Amino acid sequence: MHFYQFHIGDYKSHTHHLSLTEDLAFRRLLDHYYLHEVPIKQRDIARQIGMRDNEQDVLTVLDEFFVSTEAGYINPRADEEISKYRKFSEDGKKGAAMRWQKPPNGEANSPPNATPMATNNHEPITNNHIKESKDSLSAGLPTCPHQDILNLYKKHLPQLAQPRVWDGVRQTNLRQRWLQAAKPSVFSPQGYASQADGLAWWDSFFAYIANDTKLAQGFETKDRTWRPDLVWIVNATNFAKIIDGKYQK
Repeated sequence: MHFYQFHIGDYKSHTHHLSLTEDLAFRRLLDHYYLHEVPIKQRDIARQIGMRDNEQDVLTVLDEFFVSTEAGYINPRADEEISKYRKFSEDGKKGAAMRWQKPPNGEANSPPNATPMATNNHEPITNNHIKESKDSLSAGLPTCPHQDILNLYKKHLPQLAQPRVWDGVRQTNLRQRWLQAAKPSVFSPQGYASQADGLAWWDSFFAYIANDTKLAQGFETKDRTWRPDLVWIVNATNFAKIIDGKYQK
């Protein structure tokens, strides 16, 4: 998992007695646990989380907040969240298979003349619509989690160029695509209202590019092989072409 909900109240009520070093150890152990989704082996765990000089504090926290099993140390609360995430991810993949599937006639799974740049009324997005999209953040739509989306892109398309800098216009374009997909439309029927739901959508989107389009391997030209990158993908025009199935196998 590259994202998990952090319940400040619950955390504070259970950890108010910890020292600063123990508190840091617990946070890093949780991050390690959620990231790898496997039981923690006691051996060398302090070094793995960057606290080799505080090994005793790490082991103290491990014994207090994690349960020792034959497979290693587990955290039941975290396991519940991981289980929910996996189920949601599987449901998202099943939905993606239906969302991006290619009908028998070979056309993309979209109504005629529909593009992802459509609103509920199938009207093209204008500058005013884009401004409304930005303003919609205050109306309850989730904030764009740039780093999480970059992680999903790297997860599915590691062979493509990975951005070293992500700011300015790049952030603006991704934020606009994030808000665009959040709203119910012809290509995102349910939309999404939370970061978890949104990340599941983008997870399925990148999986579609990786498995069902020609973009994942690029195109051979006379002198070289051209491959897209994330900057190219979140460009409004290119994003529309991908959704329309222009590059589908």
